[in-house]
Amino acid sequence: MRTTIYFVFLLAVILSSQKIALAGSETGTLQCEYLLNPIGIDSPNPRLTWRMIDNRQEAAQSAYELIVGTDSSKVASGVGDKWTTGKVTSASMLTEYNGPQLDPFTRYFWSVRIYDTGGNSSTVSAPASFETGMMKMDNWKGTWITDTRDIRLKPAPYFRDEFIAGKKVISARAYIAVAGLFELYVNGEKVGNQRLDPMYTRFDRRTLYLTHDITKLLKEGKNVVGVLLGNGWYNHQSTAVWYFDEAPWRARPSFCMDIRITYSDGSQETITSGTDWKTALSPIVFNSIYTGEHVDGRLAQAGWNTPGFDDSKWKNSIPVGTPSTNIVAQTLQPIRDVEVIPAKKMTKINDSHYIFDLGRNIAGVSQLKVRGQAGTVICLKHGERLLATGMVDQSNIDAHYRPTDQLDPFGTDIYTLKGEGEEIFKPLFNYKGFQYVEVTSDQPVELKLESLTGYFMHSDVPVAGHIESSDSILNKIWKATNASYLSNLFGYPTDCPQREKNGWTGDAHTAIETGLYNFDGITVYEKWMADHRDEQQPNGVLPAIIPTSGWGYTWANGPDWTSTIAIIPWNIYLFYGDTKVLSVCYDNIRRYVDHITQISPSGLTDWGLGDWIPVKSKASKELTSSLFYYTDASILAKTASLLGKKADFEKYNALSLKIKDAINSKYLNRETGIYASGFQTELSAPLHWGIVPEELRSKVAENLANRVIADGKHIDVGLLGTKTILNALSANGYADLAYEVALQKTFPSWGWWIVNGATTLYENWPIDSKSDISLNHIMFGEIGAWFYKSLGGMYTDEKQPGFKNVILKPDFVKGLNSFEASHQGPYGTIVSSWIRNGKKIEYRVTIPPNSTADLTLKGEKIFEGGKALSDNKAVKIIRAEGGFNQLSLKSGNYSFSIR
Repeated sequence: MRTTIYFVFLLAVILSSQKIALAGSETGTLQCEYLLNPIGIDSPNPRLTWRMIDNRQEAAQSAYELIVGTDSSKVASGVGDKWTTGKVTSASMLTEYNGPQLDPFTRYFWSVRIYDTGGNSSTVSAPASFETGMMKMDNWKGTWITDTRDIRLKPAPYFRDEFIAGKKVISARAYIAVAGLFELYVNGEKVGNQRLDPMYTRFDRRTLYLTHDITKLLKEGKNVVGVLLGNGWYNHQSTAVWYFDEAPWRARPSFCMDIRITYSDGSQETITSGTDWKTALSPIVFNSIYTGEHVDGRLAQAGWNTPGFDDSKWKNSIPVGTPSTNIVAQTLQPIRDVEVIPAKKMTKINDSHYIFDLGRNIAGVSQLKVRGQAGTVICLKHGERLLATGMVDQSNIDAHYRPTDQLDPFGTDIYTLKGEGEEIFKPLFNYKGFQYVEVTSDQPVELKLESLTGYFMHSDVPVAGHIESSDSILNKIWKATNASYLSNLFGYPTDCPQREKNGWTGDAHTAIETGLYNFDGITVYEKWMADHRDEQQPNGVLPAIIPTSGWGYTWANGPDWTSTIAIIPWNIYLFYGDTKVLSVCYDNIRRYVDHITQISPSGLTDWGLGDWIPVKSKASKELTSSLFYYTDASILAKTASLLGKKADFEKYNALSLKIKDAINSKYLNRETGIYASGFQTELSAPLHWGIVPEELRSKVAENLANRVIADGKHIDVGLLGTKTILNALSANGYADLAYEVALQKTFPSWGWWIVNGATTLYENWPIDSKSDISLNHIMFGEIGAWFYKSLGGMYTDEKQPGFKNVILKPDFVKGLNSFEASHQGPYGTIVSSWIRNGKKIEYRVTIPPNSTADLTLKGEKIFEGGKALSDNKAVKIIRAEGGFNQLSLKSGNYSFSIR
């Protein structure tokens, strides 16, 4: 539903922009730090981006002028009292604020005027805004408070403060830093629609705060601010193999808050958290981000967060130390209840036992509407599959749980009725991965299908891509891949939303392109790279899961997994054309590569986990780990070049060549063109990561194709091989074979999962596997990116990143009649769409304003707009021989006919 709404909206934007642009160019989609009109940012030099709206062929920006000020009307007229750039000759649509120092707690407006290649200027854009937050820790005035220092106390605490606003409120902001999770209320109203704030970090090294506009919620006279705290990952009371209950930061949840109020007469007042705030225990008698939430409705205190409530029996809060010395703004897309999913089926076992089926696997929570006697205890057990008896089966997701008693059942919420009409229960501080909910009660209750609803929760990243084809299985694989990607995005990428919720590094770098083709996820990844910097040891070592309580520094954290520190910033650069995350992570990448070099001076490393969960053939671990070592060194060398670090470039470029030679010397048989034992991963990975000597690429690729055919045109790879197998085939002349492999409907394959009812991707190829069989894993999700790259032919250009120049090399594979890929990049919407019409291919391309494209097409006769290429001025022919056509396109819409 979100995707449909998005594309209706996108079509409306395109149509309206065509009308606007007849007179020339306009600007749109102004963002600060990749967010729309953010409030509470801390960056002293925030990044500002915009897009050009111009439907003319070959439209491009030649210059821009940026206007920044505190008066929106003046900024709209082109006058800024803070900073103006003047006319800057540049095609870039990304720049940093570089004016006088920004003041904290200040709203700035900004506009852009752009110039086309003819020197014609647009009108000044409608102003966008950004608002600074604390900017530095010294600006905090509140005290960190909690209710007790007892980490074993289970009920979640309430906090409230009543104050008087003596004048008319013009503006009010709540700045709240939390160790744990929180819900904020003003005069009984929940503030915002975010869930599970703040995001999970290494709490003792970085604490996040949020800014909320509460102007409309405050009133002249008495007001009450209420805070409800949850444990989250900060006070992990459940026990599992990763020892989060022993985390070095663990403490009772706490918070610090400043409420800055501006009155109609211009005066200001700050309401701060302190020991005068009242606190009491809430009806949430237990909450665990890992297992579930228990609520006793009988303990509810109606009106606790409204004026006039009698809090005389509440006690005063107590002061605690700050959880870290690094309190910074949370500037990323928040977690939300993104989609409401009604139950599709209900099975009634008896009056106290029901099974609900959502019809699809999700990450999130369930909501129950129920009536019953006071004291009735209801349990909601969540799972991804059913036993033969029809009951919920958790055996595939509770393997790593280590309960110490029976009071904290896995994946289970418990609600005790207060017995006052219809009650609605929905957990606040937990999420799960599930399709089925088994509801049991100790007293009879009458439930119906509408009683239970699922809420699909995830980081609410904007949709950036869409796939549609003539093959229904392909479409379902793409949707299932996206469902698993989103199910594993909660302010950091995870492996699965039920069994672990851990930020496994290998899963994340394997799925990075799938994520970025489909979603605008830069804000989440930049936050996660900060988590990497927090977790890296002085010697450069990273843990296998990030964040971590300390687990993962001695197992599974070799370069095949923790190359996230290099691969993810590099892909952000390729997709956004933004060097910032590469720059801030540069020293971390360097220390990481240096550590591998120190322990592996030969250029080969056996450090790693290997091709995890292969079908049958296990690739050489030294080969795959060394390939990632090579990739990291190559990225480091290229980053050094981008950042002007010449000596480092020469050093790490030489290192990457040394690693490449070491791999080829040991593992490549130059006579046969076989790497190692010739397994699929061992052949596809060297091709994909670029270490095969050019003169042997075709031979190695042929061996790979023959191996795949010998394997019945099915995959025989693990996690690392799923990243490379389809890409290596497609990029080396075997796209038809890659498509056959990708769309197989028998074991093992993605299609095998789909025809057996999957709505998400699985952790293992055998559906009946006894272990490692989460039914919502993203680690095999590279296929989602492969659809864009091979079938859509859409690639980033390393020389002109951020899709400033689009590389288009579509594979019109046999067996597929139509395919369309669209991607919303930094410059606008890119479309690559084709339909097979007999022996002809009709191929349609859209290149957004201020972008260009290099297009490669195979065909003896090619027409564009009804004209032969040689007669078409809109298309520049770079090379045309032997049915191979390399073309250069400027922005605009193109329609090719290929025969």
